[in-house]
Amino acid sequence: MSHSSSPFGKVAVLMGGRSAEREISLMSGQGVLKALLASGVNAHAFDPAEKDLNELKREGFTTCFIALHGRYGEDGTVQGALELQGIPYTGSGVMASSIAMDKTMTKRVWLAEGLPTPAYVLVQRDALQQVAMPDLVRTLGLPMIVKPAREGSSIGVTKVLRIEDLPAALTAAAACDADILCEQCIVGDEVTCPVLGEGEKAHALPVIRIVAPEGNYDYQNKYFTDDTQYLVPSGLPLAEEKAIEALVVKAYQVLGCRGWGRIDVMIDAQTRQPYLLEINTSPGMTGHSLVPMSAKAAGVSYEDLCCQLLAAASLDYVQEVLG
Repeated sequence: MSHSSSPFGKVAVLMGGRSAEREISLMSGQGVLKALLASGVNAHAFDPAEKDLNELKREGFTTCFIALHGRYGEDGTVQGALELQGIPYTGSGVMASSIAMDKTMTKRVWLAEGLPTPAYVLVQRDALQQVAMPDLVRTLGLPMIVKPAREGSSIGVTKVLRIEDLPAALTAAAACDADILCEQCIVGDEVTCPVLGEGEKAHALPVIRIVAPEGNYDYQNKYFTDDTQYLVPSGLPLAEEKAIEALVVKAYQVLGCRGWGRIDVMIDAQTRQPYLLEINTSPGMTGHSLVPMSAKAAGVSYEDLCCQLLAAASLDYVQEVLG
């Protein structure tokens, strides 16, 4: 379809920003910008680290495509700033973005709704000295995953195999966040599944199975190597794939997400029970990214995906016309 008379007005692609994931966000943003321009959208790059968000209104932007990752982008702060200006934006609103950014809050909502997620213990950075390592191991077992509660892209994450390695793992996570999430390690298949839409209309895209070298799906393997395999179709039994799709849609809905998101899931090798790990409400859109890969498997091109997401841009609070 031609967007020569683009219904979107003047679009800002928000990219870069101030989080630890700035570099990835710039890659995502450039991809989205190129796709929107190719589709005839009047789109422009906008980096909140270089320009105040209040400039958006002054420069006449009517919609924002959020391609920011991590803090000050995926966590409800930018969403709130855009709500105040009345500029519709892609992805989840203030509350859903804010909860989803915090892995512990996300797990609390999922557990309250009876959805499966690995057992966890929250450790405060300023109470690190008081942590009883043997108790932690008794509660969660080994191996154990230790990660910052609010950082993405596998930054500060350690898979702890021996109790001796726990202190270093806690210190590494504490360097990124005051809240440290210690989590039961589910051993088995790692999958991820995008969800598009809102409320009753939310639907899953095809499940991607991730096969990483020695099971180490870290920052390096995520963005800069080609050793990690992404299998779509996933090769899982159809019933299992359908059950995962139903689970992630429910996980997305109970958090009140909209627009799009991507949920990471571990399947226990023994029981085949899927466990929800976390949700990304502003997923990557780089050449290595998983949402475009899954969309492509469903017959949706990168350009069409970008335009669909932009078309769904909205506000939590529809501006009442005063006067």
